[in-house]
Amino acid sequence: MNNEKIVFKSIGIVYSPHTELSDIPIQPVFSKGIEGKVVVETAYVQGLQDLQSFSHIYLYYYFHRSEETHLHETPYLSNESHGVFATRSPHRPNKLGVSLVRLIRIEGNTLFINDVDILNGTPLLDIKPYIQRFDSKEHVRSGWQDNISDEKASDKGKRNYKK
Repeated sequence: MNNEKIVFKSIGIVYSPHTELSDIPIQPVFSKGIEGKVVVETAYVQGLQDLQSFSHIYLYYYFHRSEETHLHETPYLSNESHGVFATRSPHRPNKLGVSLVRLIRIEGNTLFINDVDILNGTPLLDIKPYIQRFDSKEHVRSGWQDNISDEKASDKGKRNYKK
């Protein structure tokens, strides 16, 4: 097994109204209309060229406030424990998060985004465009999530966040 150390460097910061971990909706789908922004380091601004033509982008970020690693989690939408890799828990070995957000506009090194479920001040690691022909799949299975009703997911997924 290769235990080589991998080093990432933040390319920017995500800003959002979410200041308390316990109040953040658990996924972007439960964050409809919540605005935020991403400020990209000036060294990477040229990499934003043509990004404005995409409606949605993936933000890859570091769960900088997650201090623990769990190999099993009982997620918000389940009463049962699941392996961490079968969840989207922040308590992962490498603390890597990903969110699909709506891109509103870009001004200089600032991306204005919507449907944000990310903690204010989170270090950004990468940005990738959502491309429907590549990213949308048919006939998918969502594991244990398939047993959760849409109503229960909506109720629990919003947690305590108030717009």
